[in-house]
This record gives sequence, structure tokens and C-alpha cells, in this order.
Amino acid sequence: MLDFNLSKIPVLETERLILRQMLRSDSPSFYELRTNAQVMQYIDRVQHKNLEESEAMIQKINEGFVNGANIIWAITFKIQPQQMIGNIGYWRTDLPNHRAEIGYMLHPDHWRQGIISEALRPVIDFGFNTLGLHSICANINPGNQASRQLLIKHGFVKEAYFKEDYYFNGKFLDSEIYGLLNPS
Repeated sequence: MLDFNLSKIPVLETERLILRQMLRSDSPSFYELRTNAQVMQYIDRVQHKNLEESEAMIQKINEGFVNGANIIWAITFKIQPQQMIGNIGYWRTDLPNHRAEIGYMLHPDHWRQGIISEALRPVIDFGFNTLGLHSICANINPGNQASRQLLIKHGFVKEAYFKEDYYFNGKFLDSEIYGLLNPS
């Protein structure tokens, strides 16, 4: 079985970005993301009702890292590392099968600037070369064309389309699954 043998979430850097652990001080930015209608349009999760829910979710995310259930980074610009503009990481891990589900969200002020694409590269590399993942999957809402294009650009291939496999907000929704195998 795969084991996340890390004492802390490592900082990852790109040309423009710093990916770091989500902190309690990120709660206002996280709350803004989780209550933004544009951000949440294709993320079928309940929107946060208040700042305390965002704080609790950050705590749960960080506890999940300790338990090997996830590893989530805050996305920040190098020039403003205290201001979280989004997050990215492995939300669900399947350690016995060396597989994890990747997910991301970004504030709309920063859409179409290549930020998620830039953040995705080191996160994928970290998953394969540090964590030892065999495969990475992404579960998207079939209406999310931008996410689909991003995944395909990074070598993900469509693995499945599930009809009405997810119940949210009083209705059954479809899921589209993309996967990427470790090239080594």
C-alpha cells in the first residue's frame, strides 16, 4: 500500500506561483471561493454559509493530510504569497491502488491566465515522483468544458461517463472521469 510519508505539506513553486499549505488565515479567501456562483457552478458541493464553515473545512483538509486522505495546496502568487487565489490537490486518495483524485478551484478574477495549468504541472509531478502514484483521476461535471480542455491538455484521457451517479441538491447528476497514468 502507498503511504504518504510526509511530515508537512511541501511548498511547490512555479514561475509565477507558490503552492503552500492552506492556513486558517486563508479562511476569508476560501469562503469567497466557496460562495462564488461562478466558481461553484460546476462544483457540486454545498456552498459555505459563513466564515466558520470555511475555517472548519481548512482544518478538516489539514487533518486529512495527516491521515493520508488528501494533500491540498493553496494557490498564491509569488508576489503576494499570503493571498490565496485558489487551491489544488489530491482530494481523495486510494492508497492501496496508488491512485488519487485531483481537483482545483480558482477565483474568477484569475481565470484564463494559465494559472491552473501552471499549478497542475508540479502537482502531477509531485504525485507521480514523490508520492509514487500510479494514476491520477479527475471527476468533472460534464458541463465544465474548461476543465475538460485543461485535463486533455495535460494528457488525461476520458475513462468513464456515469449517468446520474451523484445526488446533489435534489437531483441526480452525471459524472465524467478522466485519468492519467504515471509515464515511468
